[in-house]
Amino acid sequence: MIYIPSSARYSKMIYNYCGRSGLKLPAISLGLWHNFGGTDNFETSRAIIRAAFDAGITHFDLANNYGTPDGSAEENFGLILKKDFKNHRDEMVISTKAGYYMWEGPYGEWGSRKYLVASLNQSLKRLQLDYVDIFYSHRPDPDTPLEETLGAIDTAIKQGKALYAGISNYPAEMTQNASRILRSLGTPCLIHQPRYSMFDRWVEKDLLNVLEHEGIGCIPFSPLAQGLLTDRYLKGIPEGSRASKPDGFLKKEQITPEIISKVKGLSLIASQRGQSLAQMAIAWLLKDPRVTSVLIGASSVEQLHNNLGALENLYFDNSELQQIEKILSE
Repeated sequence: MIYIPSSARYSKMIYNYCGRSGLKLPAISLGLWHNFGGTDNFETSRAIIRAAFDAGITHFDLANNYGTPDGSAEENFGLILKKDFKNHRDEMVISTKAGYYMWEGPYGEWGSRKYLVASLNQSLKRLQLDYVDIFYSHRPDPDTPLEETLGAIDTAIKQGKALYAGISNYPAEMTQNASRILRSLGTPCLIHQPRYSMFDRWVEKDLLNVLEHEGIGCIPFSPLAQGLLTDRYLKGIPEGSRASKPDGFLKKEQITPEIISKVKGLSLIASQRGQSLAQMAIAWLLKDPRVTSVLIGASSVEQLHNNLGALENLYFDNSELQQIEKILSE
């Protein structure tokens, strides 16, 4: 069946400028970290991506190692692009990253020019694209000079293989240095992708201020703390959830009585706002003007639509913020 995007898709989404650039990103972007790989149902993945685009999501975030096996999320997304979006590439912002382990030997991970250039070339083949919109250094490399890592991204941009530079998981001081280096090369840093949620607020100490000063956009990942900031674990650990899987990032031992108590308190505030807890957690991040977009995952179209409902109420009054802060600090 031929896919025809919704004609109303751009009326449903909020778009924010990314830092001090001219690029706008949707307030909610779709990440393909989980649920889009070779072991996942292809047609379900395809339906989610179609539904996202119909809702005005134009930004799709990948990395070389996403999916099981590694690289399969890019391969699947490339097939979906070819089947459904070949006439809509210029309406999409597609990002990928390199930094984590991908192949054997000394050139298969971290931040050397050798690895980054080779990885991007492989990603473009899997995606069946001539270029990506954003190419990230996925994590800082303690043993490679920052100038080499960022110089490789600058080279990719000047070769036309990427349009914008991004970094992910960089601490505040290193972010400031990275911004300085990229600016000196004539390729300003567009965006930073940190882990950030109500339960993981390390960026608030220094990083957000650095991003504001440098004119860099912020796109948090894991906004729902791997599912903790949902109603899913209020009555224990359900079968099939991330915490139930031995190889997941969310571990059973993280779901403590203290965490469940906080989740119950936050869920009550969300209910009073007419939102699910997940919707409130996303809206809570978007209340900060330094946050350009929130990166969500989805395992179903229904879950995607539920998370998009966050945009229906982004306002927090002082009383709500104080209540939330009290629960989080307990």
